[in-house]
Amino acid sequence: MSLARNLAGVVGAVLAAAAFVAPAQAAEQAPSSDVQPYIIDGRYAEHAPWAARLFADGRENCSATIIAPEWILTAQHCVAGGGQLSFNIGNLDQTQGEKANAKPGGVTTHPSADLALVNIDRAVQAEYAPLGSVGDVQVGQTVQTYGWGATCTNLPEIQCQSQRLKVADVQVTNIACSDYRGGTAVCARRGDGIPAGGDSGGPMFSGNVQVGVASTSDRQTTTAYTNITQYRDWIQSVAGV
Repeated sequence: MSLARNLAGVVGAVLAAAAFVAPAQAAEQAPSSDVQPYIIDGRYAEHAPWAARLFADGRENCSATIIAPEWILTAQHCVAGGGQLSFNIGNLDQTQGEKANAKPGGVTTHPSADLALVNIDRAVQAEYAPLGSVGDVQVGQTVQTYGWGATCTNLPEIQCQSQRLKVADVQVTNIACSDYRGGTAVCARRGDGIPAGGDSGGPMFSGNVQVGVASTSDRQTTTAYTNITQYRDWIQSVAGV
């Protein structure tokens, strides 16, 4: 389910786990039980210079991408709990990377989709995630999902968040299902792994372009990523890219 449901009332790694677990609204892929998502199985990423780990009040929370010198893209439910947001950017190890904080009042959320843009307090020199356009993701494709979320089902998620960025292949089943907030999403079924808690806000890549932001998962078979190809005008109006 989506990670968003109880973010306002929890903190730290609890946020990371709970974020990807809100009541899923995906039209055809809706998870049926109250479970939480993270990349289970899959493999370690080898190259992701655009990756950003999101912390809330210094605690592990969600995954994200840097898309411009002062802009981070993540999920709305990852920032709904408030607190001071900070990021480690551009390193596969979530404890490393260039550090930046959200500017006061720097969070902009989409009115109806599970998307947020965070304006950080200084320009970061990085390889920014290239954003896809309509047509860059299609039913039947195998695409890649990235995140630092939990990697186990037999322990509390706080005990198995991945220190190193992971990636899993998933197979696209729908490009117009629903994300946690009812926005347009890319739904996919498990390939060699499945996203879970702490992977919320992280990217889905089709080839070399980002096409989705992690919104919901049942950590077993299905996941939904907000389809950012449908929201390019909004992203451009806020972040200029």
